[in-house]
Formats: sequence, C-alpha cells, structure tokens
Amino acid sequence: MNRAFLSVLKSLFITVLATSSFAYAADAPAAPKIDPAKGEALFTNGDAARNITACISCHGAAGASSISQNPKLGGQHAAYIYKQLKDFKGPDRNNAIMSMMAKSLTDEEMVNIAAYLDVQKAKPGAAKNKDSLDLGKKIYRAGIAEKNIPACAACHSPNGAGIPNQFPRIGGQHQDYTVAELTNFRGGVRKNSPQMITIASRMSDNEIKAVADYIAGLK
Repeated sequence: MNRAFLSVLKSLFITVLATSSFAYAADAPAAPKIDPAKGEALFTNGDAARNITACISCHGAAGASSISQNPKLGGQHAAYIYKQLKDFKGPDRNNAIMSMMAKSLTDEEMVNIAAYLDVQKAKPGAAKNKDSLDLGKKIYRAGIAEKNIPACAACHSPNGAGIPNQFPRIGGQHQDYTVAELTNFRGGVRKNSPQMITIASRMSDNEIKAVADYIAGLK
C-alpha cells in the first residue's frame, strides 16, 4: 500500500468522522434554557389544565411560607430544590402531597422553579425558647462529641446559609418544620440523605427541638 493511497484513505476517514460527529450533534437534544420567569408563573399560578396546584398556596409568596409546618423556600439553593423535587418522585422521600405534585412536573419545570426560588430573599425567623437556646447553639456550632454528632455549622455554615450545590440553607427555617424533618430522618421516614439519617439517629427529642429553635433565629 503506497503513501499516496494511505493519504487519501486518511483524508476520507477524517471526512466521514467529521460528518458523523456533525450529524450526531445536530440530532442531540439541546439542553433546556433555564427560565426563572416560567418558574415564577408555575409557582404562583400552578397549571389548572394539568391539575397542578400553585406552590404559593402552601409555601407563600416568593417562598416565604407563613405556615410553620411548610418550609420556607425563598433563597434556597437551586440545586437543592431541584434535588428534592426529583427525590419526591421516588421512594426515598415519599410525601402524600409533594410526591403527587412533583410527579406532575417536567424536568425543565423543576429547573425553572428552583431557579426562581434561588433568587428570592430568605425570610428571617426567630428563636422562641430561651431555656434551650444554649443547648441549640452548642449543637449547631460544636456538635456533641460524646455522641459523635458533628457541628451543623460545618456543612450548613455558621449563619445557616449552607453551601450552594452541596448543603441547603437552613437559617431562619420554621422550628416545626426542622423538628419534623430531623424526626423523619431519625425514624427512617425520610431516606434521601445518609449523612442526616446517621446524625439524627443519635439525637434526642430535646436536642432536636433545641437545635431547630436555634436554627430559626439564624440570619
């Protein structure tokens, strides 16, 4: 086989490869554009045609829930919101209301809702129980060494702002909601965070209530 033929063969191979790559790229679906405005519309108005209730009815305008059993979502990291909506569709976070709602949403809609909530302002809260404030502060800032409970601040930051793409914002969250979720982790009802299941399993009722109250006052 002479050099001239090899050169022609090589050129032909490169041309075919380039053409195939172009065709594949043309056929590949484009990634959905993130649209917070569409997320706001769905959050605020729902979609009656698909029987999707407006998120605002439970989570408040701009995610500033005034119902202590329902989490504040305004200012929550987009990656966390998206993950939770995905998890509600599966067995690891089964919830009678949210699982049904999440299953009605497309992936693009979940992305848009998450993007909308990410840029909203977090609604502040306040600690209510002065008697447990010191215990809650100790658990949050230093953990409980003798029970191998790490400091909450290590992952959720000293002011509860969390770390984008890794750990959620929890500062200012309703006490009742935080107590319920830590209890769910402890009892195996909520299964979508191995770290939190382990941590909550070592906490008493009083410790859960104390740290939840302290978290509510973080800004």
